[in-house]
Amino acid sequence: MIRALILGGTADASLLAAEIARAGIEAVYSYGGRTRAPADQPLPTRIGGFGGVSGLADYMRREGITHVIDATHPFAAEMSRNAAAACADNRTPLIALERAPWTKTPGDDWIEAVDVHAAVAALPEAPARVFLAIGRQHIAPFAMKPQHIYTLRFVDPPEAPPPFAADVIVSRGPFTFDGELEMMRTRGIAWIVARNSGGDGARAKIEAARMLGLPVIMISRPPLPERLRVESVAEIMQWLGHSARLGA
Repeated sequence: MIRALILGGTADASLLAAEIARAGIEAVYSYGGRTRAPADQPLPTRIGGFGGVSGLADYMRREGITHVIDATHPFAAEMSRNAAAACADNRTPLIALERAPWTKTPGDDWIEAVDVHAAVAALPEAPARVFLAIGRQHIAPFAMKPQHIYTLRFVDPPEAPPPFAADVIVSRGPFTFDGELEMMRTRGIAWIVARNSGGDGARAKIEAARMLGLPVIMISRPPLPERLRVESVAEIMQWLGHSARLGA
């Protein structure tokens, strides 16, 4: 019998949960706990951390987890590393559902940055309106350049004011090209800082920036552990089906 653990929090993970539920495969969906009102899932759900590698490995043994699917955000590097280590300790099969990164196309004006601190350094010294499309846990370093007026967009209202002048939008994606275009025009956005999340759900802001000829500071993905990796829900279902046929 298969009992899968989905490490989720992404749109792809939600699509996978729906497919697994339809297939009647026993599974648990785990949220990291960053969003205060996460979307409902058609599977038993848990919210919060595991307590590092040992806590995750203990949870997997206690709950009889036979397969782990890492469908976390590409920038959730700590969780991905913990999953790889815990699965190695327990000799549990692991697969990653990881969308391909975006690639630069004609018309894109990208400045590559290795991390958030490099992105701060890449911003101009002259005051500008900047859209930070990076999530609330990564905004603090931008206080080093308080001359800018920042636009932030969060799923949940912030619990405390940002550490700099900011226009805060509370909204849950996915966002459309027309909507992103209108947001950037009405707010006079001149620069965009984004993480290279990949996929279609967040692509609209990149396409809107291209249309408007705006520079994008693109933060590269952090290094992730080597593991089996696929880009589609169908491939995950095939992997689970193959395991079931083998009696795993």
